[in-house]
Amino acid sequence: MSNVHQKVEPSSPAGARDATNTGPALLLYAFRPMFLAAASWAAIALALWLAAFFGTIELPTRFDPLSWHIHEMLFGFVMAAVTGFLLTAIPNWTGRVPVRGTRLALLAILWLLGRIACLISADLPEWLAPAIDLAFPVTLLAVVAREIIAGRNWRNLLMTAPLTVFAIADLLMHLEALNVPVPPGLGWRLGIAAPVILITVIGGRIIPNFTRNWLVKRQSKRLPAPAGRFDVGCMAVTALAFILWALFPERHATGALLIFAALLGAARLSRWRGLAAWPEKLLFILHVGYGWLAVGTFLLGLSAFDLGVPTSSAVHALTAGAIGVMILAVMPRVTLGHVGRDLVASRLTVLAFVLINAAAVARVSASWHTAKMHMLLLIAGALWIAAFALFDLVYAPMLLRPRTNP
Repeated sequence: MSNVHQKVEPSSPAGARDATNTGPALLLYAFRPMFLAAASWAAIALALWLAAFFGTIELPTRFDPLSWHIHEMLFGFVMAAVTGFLLTAIPNWTGRVPVRGTRLALLAILWLLGRIACLISADLPEWLAPAIDLAFPVTLLAVVAREIIAGRNWRNLLMTAPLTVFAIADLLMHLEALNVPVPPGLGWRLGIAAPVILITVIGGRIIPNFTRNWLVKRQSKRLPAPAGRFDVGCMAVTALAFILWALFPERHATGALLIFAALLGAARLSRWRGLAAWPEKLLFILHVGYGWLAVGTFLLGLSAFDLGVPTSSAVHALTAGAIGVMILAVMPRVTLGHVGRDLVASRLTVLAFVLINAAAVARVSASWHTAKMHMLLLIAGALWIAAFALFDLVYAPMLLRPRTNP
C-alpha cells in the first residue's frame, strides 16, 4: 500500500480518465455516488436516531434504537466512505478500468437497499433484512478481491482483510439483534476496529507524504520523518490492541496495550510536522483526525481500569472524532483532486471541519456530564448534521457533474 498516497491527488491518471467516458457523471467513479451517500446518510441517520432518542418517533427496526444508530454509522456511513475511497484508489494500484456504470450503480443500490431493510426490519421476515444488508459488504469484498487479483497487485490484497472484518461484524450485529447467542457487543467492536486499523495503515502513509510534498513545494528543510520500523511497529501494536479489545474489552491487559498503542500513535503523529501544515487546512485536518485516534485509543485504554473514564466517551472519540473527522477530511481532498479543482479548502469546507470537531468534543463530553447529557447530545448531533450537510452543499454539484478539465 505504499503507493496509496500518490493516488488521490489531481495529477492521478485515474482522475484524467474520468473526463474521457460517457454516461452519467455520478457513475464514472465510486467516490461520486458513495461519498454523496456517506455524507447524506451521516446526517439523515443521526437525525432519525436523535428523534427516536428523544421520543419523537419510533423506528420500525428489530435493532434497539442505540444498536440501530451504531449499526448505521458503521455499516451505512463508514462503509459507504470506505467503498468510495477504495474503489477510486484500486484502478491506480492495478492499472485496470475502474468499477463504473452499471456495476457501480448495482453496488450503490445494494447499499441503499441495506439501509432501507435495516430501518424497516421489524416489518420484514427475520432473515430478510440481514440477507439484504449483508449483500453489500459481501459483494464489495468480492469486487475488491477480483480487481486486485486481476491486476496482480498482490501487496494490496491485504485490503480485503478489513472488508472481511466489516462483513463479519455486520453479521454478528444482526445475529445479536435476533437473540442468537453471540458474544455481546463483539459485532460493533469489530466494526470500530476495522476502520481504526485502516486509518492507522492508510492514514499513516498519506498524511506524512501529503505533508512532505506540501513542505517541499515551500522549500522547507524540515520534513516529516520517513516511514520505517517504528511505523510498522506502531501499526502492529494498534491492530493487536483493537483486536484484543473487540474480544476482551474489560481486561486490564487490553487496556494497557491500548494505552501503549495510543502513546506510540501520538509519537508517530509528532514526527509528521503537523503544526507546519496549519496554513493549508485541507492538509492540517488530516493531522487532527489522526490526533483523535491517539486520544480515543488512550481513553479506551483508561476505560478498562476503574478510573472513572466512561467507555462511551472513548468510543465516541474514536467514532465521531477519529473516524468522522478523517472521513470528512479525505472526501473533499479526493473529490477536488478527481474533478480537476485546486486542493484548497473553501471557507464552507473549513467551517465543516470546525463543526465536525466541535461535534466530537460535545459528544465525548456528554458521557462525562450526565446532568447535561441530553443537551450535549443534541448539540453534538446538530453540529454533526450541519458538518455533513455542508459537505453535500459544497461538493454535491462537483460529484454530479463531469470533471472540469482533462
